[in-house]
Amino acid sequence: MAFGDRGVRALVTLHERELRAFASAWREARAKGVALPATDDPDYESMETLLHHILRASRGYLTWICEVLGRPDPGVPPAPEADAVEAEANSYIHNLCEAWRTHMAWMPREVADSPASYLSRWKHPYTIDAMLEHAVVHPMRHRFQLEELIGAPARF
Repeated sequence: MAFGDRGVRALVTLHERELRAFASAWREARAKGVALPATDDPDYESMETLLHHILRASRGYLTWICEVLGRPDPGVPPAPEADAVEAEANSYIHNLCEAWRTHMAWMPREVADSPASYLSRWKHPYTIDAMLEHAVVHPMRHRFQLEELIGAPARF
């Protein structure tokens, strides 16, 4: 797919790579019976809620970007709930990554680099470029946490 800007293409590609790397680390952690640390954070209630959190967030970053830029809704359904997320993760990730490529390919550098900021859903201001970078780092951070719990060396 042709992108209007190489920088946007790079961030979308890196997001996809990190999303898939997180899913791989998640499957490994799940297979090894890794237990998440005790916390009050509902996203860490179980391995399934953590996977749901990552998928929901990825969809949220994409829909937020489209929303604040006045672009069409990408039409990605909500992430599978925790009780179905393991079975549906691979196909959801495939469709989600396709939506990212489809709905971000149009973006020229001047839009991504604009200093305009928008309030995120968690009430922090973000530029478009910063949100694209956040989308890359979010699954990376959680993958790092899982790799530490597995006891595996971090893969960077």
